[in-house]
Amino acid sequence: MRVLRHIVFAVLCGFFQAAYADEPLYTVVDGNKVDAETLKGFKAWRAAACDRCHGANQQGLVGPSLIERLKILTKDEFVKTVTEGRLEKGMPSFKTSKMVMSNMDQLYAYLKGRSDGAITKSKVEPMQ
Repeated sequence: MRVLRHIVFAVLCGFFQAAYADEPLYTVVDGNKVDAETLKGFKAWRAAACDRCHGANQQGLVGPSLIERLKILTKDEFVKTVTEGRLEKGMPSFKTSKMVMSNMDQLYAYLKGRSDGAITKSKVEPMQ
């Protein structure tokens, strides 16, 4: 019963978050065509060369799988990790990267879309 209450709560939270959000976090068509903002997140991912540690498909290499981590990290935790890094684990800080910092929301949207399974290919292209 307790698990069921948690599931219902999570679903309702997601519903209310979506109902009151101005726009969806990301928009995807055919698994790899994304809205312009999410495309900026993909470009920030590429520019920062995150694939060197997290893999070309975000599956993890020396760094963890972002497909799995974004299932449990909050957006605030994600922003803190990217901004401050986790030097003890080999994650650098990106606070001096203009590309990453100015596209933080978009980067989160791209990676969350990958983690949610909505973006099915790591390389995306613009929606037409």
